[in-house]
Amino acid sequence: MRFVLPYQLITVSGQSMTPTLWNGDRVLVRHGRRPQPGHVVLAEFARRPGLLVIKRVVRSQDGGWWLSSDNAAAGSASDELGVARVHAVAVCFWPGSPRRGSAGRALHGGTRRRRGAARACRWPERIGDSPQGL
Repeated sequence: MRFVLPYQLITVSGQSMTPTLWNGDRVLVRHGRRPQPGHVVLAEFARRPGLLVIKRVVRSQDGGWWLSSDNAAAGSASDELGVARVHAVAVCFWPGSPRRGSAGRALHGGTRRRRGAARACRWPERIGDSPQGL
């Protein structure tokens, strides 16, 4: 996999990284950054070539990276698929549609936006290191 630009915008598909990332969220990733434990990354497992996944780095192992899902009940990770190759590190994300908590409260400012209105990039502490390192 080769990229000309260091940044790539991807869309989350699935629930394996909830509650950090939800289906439909958009994630800005940066290629060329060295991942660290705790980072959210765009990766590919050797046992599933061609399938790019969003996971959290646990540790470096056997020339690759041991990854986990924030929602272990909803996705495969290194305990099932072994080590992975990390392609990029997440730097921030934009929530997709507003989410509802168990009490029915909208999370991420659940007000409707005007079509075309810009959204600020969110930086939760759980997604990785601080944006100052960009």
